[in-house]
Amino acid sequence: MRAVVQRVHSAECVVDGEVVSRIEKGLVAYIGVFDDDTDEDLKKMANKIQGLRVFIDEAGKLSLDAKAVDGSVMLISNFVLAGRVNRGFRPDCTHAAKYEEGKKMFDALAEEVGKILPTVTGVFGAHMDISVHNDGPINVIIDTREMRNEARNR
Repeated sequence: MRAVVQRVHSAECVVDGEVVSRIEKGLVAYIGVFDDDTDEDLKKMANKIQGLRVFIDEAGKLSLDAKAVDGSVMLISNFVLAGRVNRGFRPDCTHAAKYEEGKKMFDALAEEVGKILPTVTGVFGAHMDISVHNDGPINVIIDTREMRNEARNR
């Protein structure tokens, strides 16, 4: 799984002209699911999103997670994050999970993150209009495949 996580003042997701989700202070995480992702990837991603310390404490340091600031999470499916642009200019998404498996993993991630933080989602597979009021900006990339490779190399 790969995620681009943004610290936000607020965010809103609109599908077919209707607001389907909205958060105030918190995190927006765009999620790409790969065809070889496992339950371990799902748990690692949920843990990283829940514990990501990107909010400022009283000393001005990035040391607080979303729970500490009463933040929420908006998860947005984004299969192109599982793509590569090593050759050419069009993303090669052949390693993205197929629709059914991707949706299953995405929904399970939302459920897992939701155990700790208030969590909303967009609509899996839909064209979404997402309005984000970034805070910082603070953006973090989380890639469980890189975590797997680092663990093997230790």
